[in-house]
Amino acid sequence: MRRVGRLFAFLFLFALTGVLQAADPFSDEPETPRGTIIPFKAADSYRQALQIWKTPEDINVWIQANFSYDTARSLKLSETQRAKNGRLAIYPPSVFFENKTGVCVDLARFALETLRSIDPRSDPKYLMVEFEPVQVRGNTLRLHWMVSFRREGKIYLFADSKRPGHMAGPYDEMQDFVAEYEKYRGRKIVAFRELDSYEKQQRAKAQKRRSEAGKGDSLRP
Repeated sequence: MRRVGRLFAFLFLFALTGVLQAADPFSDEPETPRGTIIPFKAADSYRQALQIWKTPEDINVWIQANFSYDTARSLKLSETQRAKNGRLAIYPPSVFFENKTGVCVDLARFALETLRSIDPRSDPKYLMVEFEPVQVRGNTLRLHWMVSFRREGKIYLFADSKRPGHMAGPYDEMQDFVAEYEKYRGRKIVAFRELDSYEKQQRAKAQKRRSEAGKGDSLRP
């Protein structure tokens, strides 16, 4: 009987832990507080950072220790607000380095352009994920951005505002990561694409691909 009781308690705690660790499907902001116990290469300026950072890991630990999410800005970048007020500029890496705050696409741009500067052979690209849309305070939120790169033939991903400092991989196919990420976020992913740019014309191409994908497997890039 005692063993049964202990087993029940363990299963209850396991289930509770799973609930606490589940991602909030209505937000791209981090699930855990900012900070890291891993030392990072501090730099006084973005120019100096480009000189002393050598790997994706160098960028990643700096992000974990410094990045903070700007919820108000995320709503300004929503489809609803962009339709009303026009395009809002994405922070250049040097500005992001100084302010250390932004949303998913700001973080992705910082990581991609930095990695492209220090290690172009890693072939960094944006991963644009399109979820089924949700409404937050009357604003439509759909797209999410992070960064992919290659190492020894494998795919890795980082610079995710939802879990800054997390390095996902290695994966053989991007589809493997997307399926895993869909479960983590608790939101259906209707399309995804690796891109060289975050610019609007690239998103338009992805939208066209998504429409065409309705005839088949919409999760294929």
